[in-house]
Amino acid sequence: MRSFSTALAFLGAALVLGGAQQASAQPAPFPTRPAAPARPAAAPTPRAASCHGGMSFDRFLTELKAQAAAAGVSQRALAEASPYLVYDQGIVNRDRGQRVFGQVFTEFAGRMAATYRMQQGQARIKTYATAFARAEKEYGVPPAVIAAFWGLESDFGANMGNLPTLRSLVSLAYDCRRSEMFQNETIAALKIVERGDLSPEEMVGSWAGELGQTQFLPTHYFNYAVDYDGDGRRNLLRSPEDVIGSTANYIANGLKWRRGEPWLQEVRVPPNLPWDQADLTIQLPRSKWAQLGVSYPDGKAMPNDELPASLLLPMGRTGPAFLAYANFAAYTEWNNSLIYSTTAGYLATRIAGSPPMRRPAAPVVQLPFNELRELQQLLVRAGFNVGKVDGVMGQQSRSAVKAMQIKYGLPADSWPTAELLARMRGPAR
Repeated sequence: MRSFSTALAFLGAALVLGGAQQASAQPAPFPTRPAAPARPAAAPTPRAASCHGGMSFDRFLTELKAQAAAAGVSQRALAEASPYLVYDQGIVNRDRGQRVFGQVFTEFAGRMAATYRMQQGQARIKTYATAFARAEKEYGVPPAVIAAFWGLESDFGANMGNLPTLRSLVSLAYDCRRSEMFQNETIAALKIVERGDLSPEEMVGSWAGELGQTQFLPTHYFNYAVDYDGDGRRNLLRSPEDVIGSTANYIANGLKWRRGEPWLQEVRVPPNLPWDQADLTIQLPRSKWAQLGVSYPDGKAMPNDELPASLLLPMGRTGPAFLAYANFAAYTEWNNSLIYSTTAGYLATRIAGSPPMRRPAAPVVQLPFNELRELQQLLVRAGFNVGKVDGVMGQQSRSAVKAMQIKYGLPADSWPTAELLARMRGPAR
């Protein structure tokens, strides 16, 4: 799932969802079964991967199959899967050539949390009311939360990907960038075959090996998929009921959802707020936020209670503002891109009946890509670890920006500005 976030770092400041960003305004109400992929022909022999001691792909595959057998995968399942366990350099190239496109939160959320997706989510909740009610009773996850992930990840099954999963997984397992992770994912996929949930031929999904209508990695599929339609299989490609129950199970038990608690709430902030308090690492009671002048978007007072929350400013102090509660951690764990996480949480509030968020009074200026990279380079030079210097303002970069804003006496809202960049450049030569 694009809980593959942790592996793909799902594009920090923006991202391209596998197919979902290309969805039409009226996605298909039910997924159509894609044509079965042709059995892969023998691929050209890849160059021996250095991380495997120069081991050939064939030798690597033999050892990987032995590991799968030791993990309980039968020779029958291995034989069934073998025609699909071939190397594809194109998958590796795709993984190494990921592009990041800068986009501010309001643009991304406006596209991905569009009205049609809210309406489709509400329609699915009505259509599958029994499954949603069961999932909420058993796992404590509200229908809107499940529906939002369902819509964002695949447009409710319309865009699940069209590549053979086993081929993708084993290719990425042989590559050195994240070999151990994908070896585990390949074995998990083989366990899914062994269990009888999907056949190798049915395993078709994204280029990175994610499966199903909420894009589970095979390890999550094996560990959290449940049979909610009672047919004896856990089919997250074809069964909406299984999708609903499995997604709820993962959110509740994998991401530690807290039953009965909120996740995200839009708020209005005053112009004199102590901006250094706006950070996901800082939690204050709602009564304290109310004392600081934070209110509901319509100006009504916040509850005067002790429920802890963080103030989230995805575009700095002049952009939208949200209180992020403990359950918001499930979103950042599902996908560690702040843009995606906030959009998913916001879409869930819209499906649950909240009004659209307030638009900024004036356009929020974003630094161009080359200046964001320059700022990161200057932050590194100042002693900060920003991760990869790639022009993407992930959490490490935002934390470093905040620290430098405090140093220079600027509003510490973690949003990179031309003024901060100018200060860090120093006096003009």
